[in-house]
Amino acid sequence: MTGQDHELPGFASLASRFARTGLGALKNRGELFAVEWQEEKARMTELMVWSIALMFCGVMATILLTATIIFLFPEEYRLYVAGAFALIYIVLTIVSVFSIRGLLQNEPFAESIEQVRKDGLCLGSSK
Repeated sequence: MTGQDHELPGFASLASRFARTGLGALKNRGELFAVEWQEEKARMTELMVWSIALMFCGVMATILLTATIIFLFPEEYRLYVAGAFALIYIVLTIVSVFSIRGLLQNEPFAESIEQVRKDGLCLGSSK
């Protein structure tokens, strides 16, 4: 005897160990995903708050700058200057609306969806 009297584990024992290891890895990944999901939600909330603050301050600055420029002109020209600013803002609004509409027409994840569709067709045709 050489001191190695133990038996090799059987198939059932190996399969059980493999399944436990796999389930442990899945559990670990699931917990990691849950933590990252919570972090991402917190980051997006903070991003939204700062974005709203940015928009509010930007609008206030634009209003005050516009009013300051209008009041720099003599009184008889202020109405024309205010009209010019209104026209500029209307044009910018129209350009923004069309830009947003163009961006919204693009389907999100279009390439990924197309690849999944192609994979489905390839798998379906091999039957």
